[in-house]
Amino acid sequence: MTVDSNRQVAGSFERVARSEYGYNAKQVDQFLQRARVSLETPEAAAHPVKSFDVRAVSFDPVKGGYSATAVDAALDRLEDAFARRERDELIAEQGEEAWLRQIGQLSASLRGRLHRPDGERFRRPAKKKARSYNIKDVDRLCVDLIGYLEEDKPLSVDNVRRAVFRPAVGQSGYEETQVDAFLDRVVELMAAID
Repeated sequence: MTVDSNRQVAGSFERVARSEYGYNAKQVDQFLQRARVSLETPEAAAHPVKSFDVRAVSFDPVKGGYSATAVDAALDRLEDAFARRERDELIAEQGEEAWLRQIGQLSASLRGRLHRPDGERFRRPAKKKARSYNIKDVDRLCVDLIGYLEEDKPLSVDNVRRAVFRPAVGQSGYEETQVDAFLDRVVELMAAID
């Protein structure tokens, strides 16, 4: 099966009101077209998309754009599809032991941070007035992640993707970029496992 990489994906997302901000429809459509080609016919993809690319993509806000909620939900499903394919490809090429080894290494690196004491899991922002995340909120999610990884307690990857932390300022919170990067790795692990 061949996919016409120039054919546009139909704009199937709900739009927000003209006075509200949503995602730039053209950017969303272009990325989804690229992802579609990568998923359906990876050998035809000029710039193949991986699960990381789906997780990291961002779109400019525009008035009357696509609903962020609808696009984000579609991206979550797309990321899961790429993660499953990447797992299956790794197993097919190198065997299940290689996949288990990769999962084990990632899990071990995440657990090291998770087992730090409350209030000490992430660094504090260097600037006094920098935005940061509420420490107790982040630590609460970290405890849930320990339960998921070590005690088989249920936790959805979407709970991690959609985690919202109360804002803090400067040293009274955890540095946002470090927490976000850590949670990206957690999502990568959970998507590979589930």
